[in-house]
Amino acid sequence: MDNFTPASALLGGLLIGLSTTLLLIANGRLAGISGIAFGLSSSGRNDTAWRWYFLTGLIAGAGAHVMYFGLPFEMPQRELPLLLIAGFVVGFGTRLGNGCTSGHGVCGIGRLSRRSLVATAVFLTTGVATVWFTTQLTGA
Repeated sequence: MDNFTPASALLGGLLIGLSTTLLLIANGRLAGISGIAFGLSSSGRNDTAWRWYFLTGLIAGAGAHVMYFGLPFEMPQRELPLLLIAGFVVGFGTRLGNGCTSGHGVCGIGRLSRRSLVATAVFLTTGVATVWFTTQLTGA
């Protein structure tokens, strides 16, 4: 967090808000990443092009940031099995919670959805508890 500034946080927040608003206006869709990704595998959908564009832009934007500015923080090294288990648990949780923090936290709270407020509070509380427990168990 050495490179954090209020200006960068404000700019990032404005860009996220702008992109989610544009997606809602242009496609009538919420920018929930898990829902967008899941929609690629759902059979019978004819709306995969915008999903691929959105996800490609998301990955390319992160890649461009790393290329020009480097990583904003030091990446902790974890074993592959732990990462695979974590990815599975996150994917299961997003299906269980009918969305992820991008859909509920950014779009849902922005629309004053009580369900999204509760879901985001549960996501964040669970994340904090998971980090605390795993650091206590692994000592990392």
